[in-house]
Amino acid sequence: MRTFDESWYRVAAHRISLRASVEIRRQFFRGQRWYVLHDPFANQFFRIRPAAYEFIARLGGNRSVQEAWEQTMEAIPDEAPGQEEVIRLLAQLYHSNLLRSGVAGDTGKLFERYKKRRQKEIKSKLVSVMFLRIPLFDPDAFLQRTLLLARALISPLGACLWVVVVGYGIKVAIDNFDALAIQTDGVLAPSNLPLLYLAMVVIKALHEFGHAYACRRFGGEVHTMGVMLLIFTPVPYMDATASWNFRSRWKRILVAAAGMIVEIFVAAIAIVIWANTGSGVVHSLAYNVVFIASVTTILFNANPLLRFDGYYILCDLLDMPNLHGRSAKLARHWVERYAFGCRKSKSPTTSRREVAILGFFFVASNIYKIILFTGIVLFVADRFLILGLIMLVICTISWVFRPLVRAVNYLATSPALARTRFRAVSVSLGALAVLICLLGLVPFPSHFRAPGVLQSENYRQVFSEADGHIARLVIPSGTIVKEGDPVLQMNDRELDWELRIAKAKLEQAHIEAREVSIERGFSPDPFDRRIEALKKNLSNLEDRLDALVVRAPVSGCWIAHDLDRSLGLWVQRGVPLGHIVQDQFRFTAVVSQQQASNLFSNRIRHGEVKITGQSEQSLRVSNQEVLPAEQNLLPSAALGWVSGGEIATTSGDQTGRQSAEPFFELRALVDDHPDTTLAHGCSGKIRFRLDPEPLLKQWIRQLRQLLQTRYQI
Repeated sequence: MRTFDESWYRVAAHRISLRASVEIRRQFFRGQRWYVLHDPFANQFFRIRPAAYEFIARLGGNRSVQEAWEQTMEAIPDEAPGQEEVIRLLAQLYHSNLLRSGVAGDTGKLFERYKKRRQKEIKSKLVSVMFLRIPLFDPDAFLQRTLLLARALISPLGACLWVVVVGYGIKVAIDNFDALAIQTDGVLAPSNLPLLYLAMVVIKALHEFGHAYACRRFGGEVHTMGVMLLIFTPVPYMDATASWNFRSRWKRILVAAAGMIVEIFVAAIAIVIWANTGSGVVHSLAYNVVFIASVTTILFNANPLLRFDGYYILCDLLDMPNLHGRSAKLARHWVERYAFGCRKSKSPTTSRREVAILGFFFVASNIYKIILFTGIVLFVADRFLILGLIMLVICTISWVFRPLVRAVNYLATSPALARTRFRAVSVSLGALAVLICLLGLVPFPSHFRAPGVLQSENYRQVFSEADGHIARLVIPSGTIVKEGDPVLQMNDRELDWELRIAKAKLEQAHIEAREVSIERGFSPDPFDRRIEALKKNLSNLEDRLDALVVRAPVSGCWIAHDLDRSLGLWVQRGVPLGHIVQDQFRFTAVVSQQQASNLFSNRIRHGEVKITGQSEQSLRVSNQEVLPAEQNLLPSAALGWVSGGEIATTSGDQTGRQSAEPFFELRALVDDHPDTTLAHGCSGKIRFRLDPEPLLKQWIRQLRQLLQTRYQI
C-alpha cells in the first residue's frame, strides 16, 4: 500500500471521529490482535487491525485527519497505514455510519446514508427471496426473564445430559434403521405435509431459541425475532449476531452450534417417542421432527459452504473471519492482477495457506449454491409450477443479469482500473467472445446412455424336474455342452430312503410269493399283482432319482447365474436353474422420451455396451433396430424400481415390468469379447456416441426436453 496518495488533500483537513455510540473490543485471530467496532443501534460490526486502530483512536477533538495520521506515523512508523489505506478505511467507516463529522449538514448526510443502506438491505432481501427475513419484535426482555433455565442447561451437567440422550437416540435409530428408511418414502405424501410443516415450525423455533439463549448466556443481546421465508415457507428466526463481539472464539462457536445442538437433542427424544408409539399423529409427528432435524442440518445449518451456522463455526475454527467476502476479494484480486494487469491490486491473504483455503472455498461454495438452488427450484416447480417459474426468474436476475450489470459498472467506473481500463475492457470482451465461441460454435463430443438387459437370440431355459437340494455343478457355468449332458446334480435324502424301502418291500413280496407257491401250494396270483404295483412304484422313484441329475435340453453354452452360491438350497420342481444359450446375444435397451429424438435423427455414430459388474470391458454393437411404437412393458423386471433398476414402474404392478412412462425399445446385436462373460438376463447400459455439436446447443435441447417431460411446456 502506498504511503502517499494524490487524493489525500480531499480528507486531510477534515476533523472527524467515531460516533459516541460505537463500542470497541479486542479479539484475537491466529495469535494476532484485532479490534471490533460495534454500533448497537444498527447492530453492525466492523473489524480493524491494530495499526488502523492506532489511527482511529487519535481522531477526534481538534485534530484533523492529517494530524492524526502524522502522530500515528511517529508512534508506529513501521506499521502505520499509508494515505491510500487511510482513505479506504475512512470511506468504509463513513458508509457504515460509524463516523461523526463537525461539518454542517452531517446529520442530514447521516440520515441520507442510512436510507441508502436500508435500500441496499431491501434489494439484498429481494435477491435472497428464498431466504427472506422479516423482523417482528424484540425478544431480549423475555430471554432475560427466562435465562435461569438456560444457565442450567448450558453447563457441564447439561452437556452430560445431552450426551446420554443423544447416545441413546442414536442406538434406537440404528436398531430401527430399516423402518426409518421405509417411512421416508411417505414424507412428501399430501396427507403428511401438515405434520411436516408443524414439525418444521417446532424444530426451527427451538433451534433459534438455542442460538438466542446461548448468546444471552455469555452476555450478548438479542433484539430481533421474526419470520424467515425458507423457500416461501414461514419459519421463525432470531438475530444472535451480537456473539461476533465475544472475545473467546469458543463462545462464538458454541453460540453458532447451539441451534444444531438443540435440534439433535430434540431429534433424539423424538426418535425414542417414534420407536415406542404405534401408528397415529404422535408417531408421525415424531418421525417428521427427526426428518426435518436431519435434512436441514446436513443441507443448510451444518454445511460451511452456505452462510449459516456451519459457515461461522468454520470461520472461527480456522481463525479466518469473513471467509465469503475475503474469498470474493481474492478472486477479484486474481482477475485484477493477472488478467487486467493492475500492479496496485493487493491480495487479502497473508500466507499460502489462506490462498488455498479461500480459493477452494470460493469455487466450492459457488458450485454448491448453483446445485442446491437448482434442485430447490425444480423441487418447487414439480409441485407449484408458477411459483417455480417466479423463483427461476429471480435466480436468473440475481445470478446472471445483476452480476453482468455490476461487472459493466466496475469496468467503466472503478478507480482501481484507472491506468489499465483499456486492457481490462479488452480482456473482458475477449474472454466473453472466447466463451461464446467455445459454447456456441466449437463442436464437443455428444452421447447418451440407456439402461437395458442382455438377451440371447435363441435360448432354452433349464428347469428342475424334481424337488431336491442343489448338491453341485457338474459342469461350470459358461461351458459348451451337448444335448443330454449332465449340468447339475441334486439330492434328496427322503427319496433315498423311499428307494431303499421300496426295494425291501419288493424283495419281501418275491420271498412271500415263492413261499406260498412252493411250500403251501397256493396260487401266487395275488402276490403277482402286488409285485407289479411295487415294481411300478420303484420305477417312479428311480425316475425321480434320475431327474435329480439336471441335463442340457439342447446343445449350447450352459449359463447359471451365481448357482454355485446356492449349494444346499432346496428347490421345487419347475424352478428355473439356468439357460442353454445357442446363438448371438442382443442388448435390449429402454430409451426415455427425452432421448428418443436421438434415435430418429441419424446422428448415431456407434454404440457400446457395458455389463453390470464387468464395466472395465466395452462391447461393440451393430444392427441397431428401434421399435417404432412406444412401449410400456419393460423387457426385464431387473430394469424397474422393484428390482433396483432406474426405470420408474407403476405402484400397482406385481410383476415390476409396467413402466410409469412410455419408452422406446432399442435392440442391437452384441459382438463377443474374450474377456467378457455374456449371460442371458444380465443388466447393463448402452452408450451411443452422437455427432459432435456445440455445448450450448446440447444444453438448450436438454432444457427443452426437461421442460417438456416434467412440465409439458
